[in-house]
Amino acid sequence: MAKIKKGDLVQVITGAKAERGGDRGKQGKVLQVLPKENRVLVEGVNRIKKHVRAGQTASGTTEGGIVEVEAPIHISNVAIVDPETKKPTRVGYRLETVTRDGKEKTVRIRVSKATGKDL
Repeated sequence: MAKIKKGDLVQVITGAKAERGGDRGKQGKVLQVLPKENRVLVEGVNRIKKHVRAGQTASGTTEGGIVEVEAPIHISNVAIVDPETKKPTRVGYRLETVTRDGKEKTVRIRVSKATGKDL
């Protein structure tokens, strides 16, 4: 059960400030969640330079050189951004009963702890 999902807007809450070359305060979309490692891939955050060798692929050749890619960041170092206040918030859950196909189902809905609105 993850509180952060792919596509969520998150903000980095730890590390060095942006003026010191870090990523704290930066916001970005979650590209991928790695639940086994408790890490997330965030767009534009924790960028590293990767040396790629030129090689063959099925479609053709791959250009080599130095490529900048996002590296995973620990899930505890990011917080979901509240869509209303645009500030980081904690996540809570609200249970709701929904009727689908004539059956009653209990659904958990993610809620912002700061404003109480749905995420």
